[in-house]
Amino acid sequence: MAARRRRWRLKKRTRRQMQGWGAVVALAAVVWVAGHWSVVWPVLVAVLGAAVVGGAGWALVGAHRRAVGQDRAWRAEEEARARELSMAEVDALSWQDFETYVAELCRRDGCTKVVVSGRSGDLGADVVGYLADGRKLVVQVKKYATQRSVSSQDMQKFVGTARLEHGADVALFVTTCRAFTKAALGLALRQNIVALHRDLLGSWVKGAHLETLIPLNGSGGGTGRRPPA
Repeated sequence: MAARRRRWRLKKRTRRQMQGWGAVVALAAVVWVAGHWSVVWPVLVAVLGAAVVGGAGWALVGAHRRAVGQDRAWRAEEEARARELSMAEVDALSWQDFETYVAELCRRDGCTKVVVSGRSGDLGADVVGYLADGRKLVVQVKKYATQRSVSSQDMQKFVGTARLEHGADVALFVTTCRAFTKAALGLALRQNIVALHRDLLGSWVKGAHLETLIPLNGSGGGTGRRPPA
């Protein structure tokens, strides 16, 4: 018990000593600053100024990043809206006129000898022509409702005829619907069929060149890459 009291008194005395030395150091610092204020205050002002400038700069950087992000989102929305406005005219076409329109897009982008089949039994070759570099282009055109998806059966039929029957160097499947099923897109990627869904078609209608759309193939591909597992 006595030992515990001694330890307690020792801790109390040590704490008082530390407090005393702390007060001495603080007083000495105040005296030193007071005596050297002409030297200290420019440093304090510089430090405070740097802190204010740094904080303002950080805030500006954050505001700039947010503004850039908002601008990109706005531009993406505007581009999507513009594509849909241009696609409204396409949606109004009959399937025969749509095939003719796709052929005109091919001609616009430098394709030659473009022919529209316009008949049943064409074995998937609704439009045939040649790219500017001489490669043979075979296009399957499907005017589907926006909400519909291109099935793997549709893609299988085109895969089986595009090259074997028509000798296509570039096989293009164009549709007005928004998507290809996972199986259809996977087949397209494996067989190097370019899958052009509604959004890419909208970009083509708005002026994007066919050569820039071919590598995209839906969400990527058209270059022999395998689909994700």
